Amino acid sequence: MNMVEWMEDKLMEPLGKIAQNKYLQSIRDAFVIFALPVIITGAIFLIIANPPTSLDWGIINAWEDAIAPIQGQILFPYNLTFGIMAVTVAFGVGYSLAIRHDMDAAMAGILSMLAFFMTAFPVTDITQVPFGEILNYLGGQGLFVAIILGILTTEAMRFLINKGVAFEMPAGVPPYVMRTFRALVPFLLILPAVWVLAWIVWANFGVTIPQAVLDLFSPLVSASNSYWAALGMILLMLVLWSIGIHGMNVVSSVAYPFWMTQMANNADAISAGNPGEANGIVTEPFFHMFTHIGGSGATLGLAIFLLFATSVQLKQVGKTAIIPSLFNINEPLIFGVPIVLNPLLIIPFVLGPVVIVTINYILFATGVMPPVVVQPPFTVPIFFGGFIATGGSFVAGLVQIMNAVIAALIYWPFFKRYDKQLVQEEKASEEA
Repeated sequence: MNMVEWMEDKLMEPLGKIAQNKYLQSIRDAFVIFALPVIITGAIFLIIANPPTSLDWGIINAWEDAIAPIQGQILFPYNLTFGIMAVTVAFGVGYSLAIRHDMDAAMAGILSMLAFFMTAFPVTDITQVPFGEILNYLGGQGLFVAIILGILTTEAMRFLINKGVAFEMPAGVPPYVMRTFRALVPFLLILPAVWVLAWIVWANFGVTIPQAVLDLFSPLVSASNSYWAALGMILLMLVLWSIGIHGMNVVSSVAYPFWMTQMANNADAISAGNPGEANGIVTEPFFHMFTHIGGSGATLGLAIFLLFATSVQLKQVGKTAIIPSLFNINEPLIFGVPIVLNPLLIIPFVLGPVVIVTINYILFATGVMPPVVVQPPFTVPIFFGGFIATGGSFVAGLVQIMNAVIAALIYWPFFKRYDKQLVQEEKASEEA
């Protein structure tokens, strides 16, 4: 049994099941569908309030002087949007999971969100609690609890409804009234249970549940920010892609909360004027913006090469794939060349991103590139994606271009060999 057959037999099925797991898919949807618009909106104000002063340009210095007196007001939308990230995710997880269970998604989302709110505040006289003190736990530092409660409350709601622990109204009752009463008993049982749990934790340990869980998960967050973690993630992504499984979806479904926590910590440090504490490197944009140039496997250079291929097949794939590749979509290339199950092209497909991840990690760790504070949509083209992700760094945009060139150089000899091979096969086919 060769390596490809072993991977198909031993890895494809279990990892395919992981990618299709309803809980992991719900978490991913919560971030991408619900939290991402909120994060991008807030990040715009963070960029405005923190101009790239390292450039030492006259217009940048004038910008800094102009906003200095009102920086706090400019950061107001950022603090609120990033400050409710976990609230948004709690709603999104409940909503997305409920859709998969064919439940009332809106009610499940509201239940998850309210349950999370109850855990984020100290169980004391809430009128005496400054809202600003708990913003961090409603934002990036509360993500783990938001995800856990989103799943648990939705599953508890489903269990109660399936067991008949709900008010069922007779036929003819308006649908909105029926929705209210069907959800009423689960709300009356689940929310008080969460409140009691939050009270027990506060009374015994003097911390909220998000604080306690963050302390518990902090070693995992730190470990996920290491070079070896980044290297393991990119290798797993590309090995999975090599056998036809969407590697980014599999890895991100597990790693997304860690990536977002790192990015939120960076944004908080920059906002507080402590850029030295913004040391989160392994974030979602670390892969989507700086590694997957042109799509998974950093295939932008290969897409350009295909336009000039001698092989009729490759030239046609190049014409089809070049426009999507400019927006980091390369499924037409991966399956059209193909790269999947193609031993010759799998080598640069894996090697290029491994080299890029290594270089980028060093650049971020040494401060050559500023930290990532924004998650742009993955379709943002080269240069602009890096510029936006780092809050306006031209260096980051240039590094993206450098990454594309490095990957292209690695692809070149393999592309030439594969192009020559296909030309020979096409000639043999014509002669036959």
